[in-house]
Amino acid sequence: MVWRRKDLLGLRGLSHQEIGKLLDTAVPMKEIIQRDIKKVPTLRGKSMVCLFYEASTRTRTSFELAGKYMSADTVNIAASSSSVVKGESLIDTGRTIDAMGADIIVMRHSASGAAQLLAGEVKARVINAGDGAHEHPTQGLLDMFTIREKKGKLAGLTVTILGDILHSRVARSNIWGLTTMGARVRVCGPSTLLPPEIAALGVEATTDIEAALRGADVVNVLRLQLERQQKGLFPTIREYGRLFGLNRDRLRLCKQDVLVLHPGPMNRGVEIADDVADGDQASIEEQVTNGVAVRMAALYLMMGGNNDGVGN
Repeated sequence: MVWRRKDLLGLRGLSHQEIGKLLDTAVPMKEIIQRDIKKVPTLRGKSMVCLFYEASTRTRTSFELAGKYMSADTVNIAASSSSVVKGESLIDTGRTIDAMGADIIVMRHSASGAAQLLAGEVKARVINAGDGAHEHPTQGLLDMFTIREKKGKLAGLTVTILGDILHSRVARSNIWGLTTMGARVRVCGPSTLLPPEIAALGVEATTDIEAALRGADVVNVLRLQLERQQKGLFPTIREYGRLFGLNRDRLRLCKQDVLVLHPGPMNRGVEIADDVADGDQASIEEQVTNGVAVRMAALYLMMGGNNDGVGN
């Protein structure tokens, strides 16, 4: 299939074929990353601006590297050091970047829907790098890429998403993507961290961690977003770790070849134990590598590429 979407704002609404196209395109991209010389001329003459209103290490750096590995010109803008501090609106900032001739804008923002708002105001293509508690599509894609790489498929697998579902844009993108690709999704966390409408998304929701983990092929442990926990949604961090942290004993409830994922950064000893995070069943560092490959694929397809000559 030919990629026809101007923007990548979320995984909700993407077809099985579109998600498959992104994942398939990431395969040769990963091969580029593993070379001694990580450089191809694929996007020479194209320009990308990373516009981040929130802090980021993995997403921002991987997008920048993804662009540079394909020879695109990349610019990073942090809201804290831009005209935003002078009161410039998101739309005016976007129009200014658009007027400079940027081909693609990668944006992270604290407000849900911000990426869609920007996309409607600029000619440049827009990739949502996380908007509030809405979606984080490239994280969902890299998680699916990692699962497919390790398990050989997505359809028919049981994937448990564990932790702070309420505030997680990662959870939402994973739910939309995995269910579209035929996986069975369970979500688990304290009742105060499960959105009331979660069952309507086609997942199994539970507060029983043992039931959620039993027989799981994959466990995706979410970061407990301490910066958003201002409403007393659970008694203490220690209590959360005791009741919902993933440790070795709980991991034994899953299938023997279970795959453990985490989007990072990790609160070690809270949502995940050290020996699980660093264990043989975890592929957390490989997720980071795969994040670059997936973001290379997204940039490539959105700038009009096809699979011919990707690695040249």
